[in-house]
Amino acid sequence: MRVLTHALAIAAAAFVLQVTLAPVSAQELSAEVVPAAITDGVALKRQEFNTATQPQLTNALLQAYVDRKQQLDQFKGFDVETPKVELTEAVLMGYIARQQNQALDAIEAADFSNGPALTAAVLTNYAQDGFVPTTKRVKLADGEKLCLAQAIYHEARGETREGQLAVANVIINRAMSKQYPSTICGVVFQNAEKGRYKCQFTFACDGRSDMGRERTAWNRSMQLAEDAFYEFQRGERPGVVPNSVLFYHTTAVAPKWSHTFNRVAAIGSHVFYSTN
Repeated sequence: MRVLTHALAIAAAAFVLQVTLAPVSAQELSAEVVPAAITDGVALKRQEFNTATQPQLTNALLQAYVDRKQQLDQFKGFDVETPKVELTEAVLMGYIARQQNQALDAIEAADFSNGPALTAAVLTNYAQDGFVPTTKRVKLADGEKLCLAQAIYHEARGETREGQLAVANVIINRAMSKQYPSTICGVVFQNAEKGRYKCQFTFACDGRSDMGRERTAWNRSMQLAEDAFYEFQRGERPGVVPNSVLFYHTTAVAPKWSHTFNRVAAIGSHVFYSTN
C-alpha cells in the first residue's frame, strides 16, 4: 500500500512538469489583438493640434499668397539702373589717353578730323595688322618680364631696390629709344647670337644658365621686374635715372667709352651715363 502511494505521487509530479514545459500551441498564438477604440477626448486633441499647426486652405489664404507673390515680383528696390553714356569721339579719346590700351593703338592713330572715330576700315586694318590674341599677349608679357628679371638678378642682385630699379630703368630707356630693339628681351639679349662675351650684357652670352639660383634674390628680381614692366606697358619708366641714360658699368672697371658720355649718377656699385 505504501509503495502504491509513492508511485501515484511520482506520476502526478511528472504530469504537472510535462504540462508546464509544453510549448504554446499555434491555436493559442493566433488570437487576434484589437487596439482600444479612440476616445472622444483623444479625437478632440488631434483636431486641435491640426488646426493650430496647419491653417485651413481657404480662398482668403490663397489670395494672400497670390498678392504676396505679385509684390515680390514687382519689387525693384535693389535694381540700379546703369547710366547710359553715348560713345562719342571725346569719350573714346579720353579712355585711350587715360588707359593707353595697346589694343586701341590703331584707333588712337586714326584721323578723326574728317569722319567718325570707329569705321569698318579702321577695325579691318587693326584686325589685319595690329591684332594679337589675348593668350599671345600674355605669353609675350611673361617673356618680357622674365628677361627683365634675369637682367636685374645678374646685373644688380646685390644692390638696393633703387640700384636694381636703376638697371631696369636703363633697359627700359633702351627699349623706348630708336637706337635699340623695341622689346625688353631684344635689348637684354642684343648680339647674344654673335658669341661669348660679345653681347650687351655679359650674363646673356657667357654660356651659363640665365635663371637665378638664389631664391630670395630671384623672387625679389621677379617682383621688381613686374613693377617696372607694368610702367613700361603704360609708356612710363621707373624714374630712378633720367630717360637719356643708356649706359652703366660697375665701379670695379673703367671702360674706354665712359669718357665719351656724360656721367649722370652713381648708385651703389654702378655708374650711369647718358649720351651727349
